[in-house]
This record gives sequence, structure tokens and C-alpha cells, in this order.
Amino acid sequence: MDKSLADTLAAWRRHLHANPELGLQEANTSAFVCQKLTELGVPFTANVGGYGVVATISRGSSNRSVGLRADMDALPITEATGLGYASTVPGVMHACGHDGHTTSLLGAAALLKADPNWSGTVHLVFQPAEEGGGGARNMIADGLFDRFPMEKIFGYHNWPGLEAGTVMVHPGPVMAGGGRIEIIMEGLSGHAALPHLTRDPMVAAGHLLVALQSIVARNVDPLDAAVVTIGTIEGGRAPNQIPTTVTLRGTQRFYRNEVRDLLTESIARVANGIAMTFGMTARVDVSVGIGPTVNTKEGAAMAVEACEQNGIPVRTDLNPAMTGEDFSWFLHEKPGAFVWIGNGETGPGMDLHNDRYNFNDAILPNASGFLAGVAKRALQG
Repeated sequence: MDKSLADTLAAWRRHLHANPELGLQEANTSAFVCQKLTELGVPFTANVGGYGVVATISRGSSNRSVGLRADMDALPITEATGLGYASTVPGVMHACGHDGHTTSLLGAAALLKADPNWSGTVHLVFQPAEEGGGGARNMIADGLFDRFPMEKIFGYHNWPGLEAGTVMVHPGPVMAGGGRIEIIMEGLSGHAALPHLTRDPMVAAGHLLVALQSIVARNVDPLDAAVVTIGTIEGGRAPNQIPTTVTLRGTQRFYRNEVRDLLTESIARVANGIAMTFGMTARVDVSVGIGPTVNTKEGAAMAVEACEQNGIPVRTDLNPAMTGEDFSWFLHEKPGAFVWIGNGETGPGMDLHNDRYNFNDAILPNASGFLAGVAKRALQG
């Protein structure tokens, strides 16, 4: 990539960083993407599954096709970087690097548009609402794969702590599936000084918090990976009252759907058992937000070959992560691969979803180069 395009991409990325939008609200981000595609001379279809945009580049006589995806939404986090291009939207920040993902896909469009040495069709999928908003499923439901046929699909996430610009390819699971947990322990309220006249959901919630940790330790096969975490506990307003209810909310993570089913059943069993022990009831809701992100063997091989063909450093030796990724729904429909691209050295406050995180503009050439390169490799068959 020449310096002029790299500098342009960095400016675009910083504009997006300064103007973040939450999932399902990406109107201006989508409009920016459409504007830049127009400037590049790339045709597109807007409002796919919400604020999604799908651009299409075709050349030559091949009937093969491939998809590339980037996410566009930000997070409800107040930025603390102090950067000159820090977020101008109070309480909203690109703390996960989707500004860089979007920009690098625009860069891939520029590279593919200028490159005559390939044949086929590339669909560039700019996805809204990755952070829990169901953007992938919304695009699929809006006919993404029917309206824009593609044989395979590829994407990436920047990865702090991995060498800047290095691509990490997993031959199988990349990220975990996840679901949200909500458990409402319903007891009987009363005066805090007369606990014998109540059914105290606070005490039950304390026992439940500990008991839930036995699920992974004693129900899940040690050779499987799983997580059950409770992140919030809410109940009571007065220090001298035992409340009626206490609500626990958290998440479950897994790499295999069989483990998902085990976790879901076990959470309900443990919660109802604890409730019965303390003479109250439990209302349990465990929802599956995303499935595991699992690369196909062929897709992972193509990603490695694309790096080797384009002089991009590549690794295949890191373990998958328990974080989740909406891209899993695309891989559920089509084969392909989701990779990590190193964001460079990390440290306190510099990891994903932190208020001092910042995407590394220096990796944009490799990120765009990988996306364009893996598309060309996939079109070779």
C-alpha cells in the first residue's frame, strides 16, 4: 500500500473514532461509508438489515464470489484517552476498534478496485450492531446471502498484545459462543430485624453466586472450556429491609453447543435448587446471543496462504479466546475464517473495551492487504 492511501485511511479512521455511534444507531457511520465508496467508484446497497451496507466489486469472467466483513458500531463507554481525535459523543467510544475494521475494509475496496490481477465478485459487508445488537442476524434475515451470493466469507478483529500487523489464524474455534443469564430470586420481604418472618433472597443470592461456580468445576468436562460469570447483583433499597427479590445477571461462554446446553440446564437446576433450599422461587432466563466462531479448515488454510502470498506475517500458535463475536452467525451460514490482526503492544488500560484503548493506525495497510489478499485467494478456488 502506498503512503498516500495509508495516510488517507488513517484520517478516515480518526474521523470515525471521533464520531462513534452505538449499535442500531449507525446512521452517520453508514452514510460516511457510502460517501467513501462513492468516491472510490464502488457500487453499494445501503440499509441492509438496518444500517448495513454491502458494496460489490466485480471484474473478469469468473463466476466465483467471496464476502469480506467489517463491523461499524461503538460501545457505551466514556473515552479517557485524551487524544486529539477522541470521541465527541458523550458516553460513546470506539473501544473495540470497529472504526479500524470499517476503515480497513474501505482500504481493501481501494486495493481491489485498483488491482487488475483477479477475477470474480467480492462483496464488502459493513455490518451494524455487532456489540449485542444482532446485526449479523439482521443482515442475514434481510437476505444478505440471497441478494449477494458468496461462496465464503472472511473477517478479522484487531488483537492487542499480538505483534502489530501480524495475522493470527486458528484452524478451528476462534472465539466462544455466549449467552446472557438472568436469575431472579423471589422471597418474602420484611423488617431486617425480624428475618425469621421473611424469606431472604439476599442470603439465597449469596449461596447461588458461589454454587454457580461449581458448574464449570464439577459438571463440564475438564477438556472443554467454559465460563459462567455473574456480573451484577441488584436488590434492596433500604438497609433495614429484607427485599422481595434479588436479580443476578451474567454471561456463559462455550466453544461447543453441547457445552452450551449443559450450562443452560445446569444454571437452571442450581438456581431452582438453591431457591428451594431457602423456601423461595427462582425465575431463570438464559438466552444464547451468539454461537461459537469456528473457522473451517479450508478457510483457515486460505487465510494463511493469503498472508504468505502478500508478505504479511502470520501465526497459528495462539489459543482461542472466550470473548464472543457476531461473525459466528455468518460462519454458521457460509464457510470461511475469522482471524486476529495484532494491534501491537498492550498494557494497563490498552485492551479491548477499555476507556483508554485505541486502534493502531499503523496496522491498516496489513489489515486492508489481508482482506484484499484473502478475497483474491478464495476466488482462485
